[in-house]
Amino acid sequence: MSDWLVLVLAMLGACAVVVVITLVRHKRAPEDEDPSETPDVIEYMTMWIGVVYAIVLGLAIAGVWEARSSAQDHVQAEAQALHEIHERVRVYPPDVRDRVRDDVNAYVGHVVTTEWKAMSEHERVTDRGTALLAQVRHDVTDYQPKNDFEAQAYQPLLDQMAAADQARNARADSTGATMPAVVWWGLLAGAVITIGMVFALQIRRTRRELVLAGLFSATIAFMLFLIWDLDAPYSRGIAATAEPFLSLFPGVSG
Repeated sequence: MSDWLVLVLAMLGACAVVVVITLVRHKRAPEDEDPSETPDVIEYMTMWIGVVYAIVLGLAIAGVWEARSSAQDHVQAEAQALHEIHERVRVYPPDVRDRVRDDVNAYVGHVVTTEWKAMSEHERVTDRGTALLAQVRHDVTDYQPKNDFEAQAYQPLLDQMAAADQARNARADSTGATMPAVVWWGLLAGAVITIGMVFALQIRRTRRELVLAGLFSATIAFMLFLIWDLDAPYSRGIAATAEPFLSLFPGVSG
């Protein structure tokens, strides 16, 4: 089931629940009930709860979006560092240069195919990817420059190697969900309370009130879906992509 189908079903389900509860409540309401007699304190509590929950939703969305953006930045930093290594070794002898470039290409190919699939399905990086990057490190660090020109390129290569390793570690740390379980419980409980407070206002089954209540509940369902979709930066619909690797290494396919 696609993420967007889940979104549609969640929004329709939220609307249906609100409409059904409203209709059932209206049918069972006493004949002398007057919805205009809602106590002022209930209206104030409803407004206060709605504002607080909106703030919480906004903070949650900002948090998962920042985590998703950071995940994409890690991919960009890693790809750029490897690209620099790939290009800077041109000053080395052909056999060393070709060996480094072949190992970089092997690592990138593994990342954009096997490892990216593991990140998406299992939220982890692979041991094979770690070993391939270690091989690139050995290629770079074990070479002894033969002249001043090669020596001048050696330290920048080490810096780029360290940057690639750091970016990979950051990417590995951001493969899982970013929202703690307790926050999710708070968001779901807040949604139930916020929607439930709508019924405290004694809404009737007029078309206008049903439409507004349905849109209100659907909006909350959409916001929760958006948080859930962004919560795993590499796994769901609005996920970080391997595009930086593919654009900097167009000839690599895995």
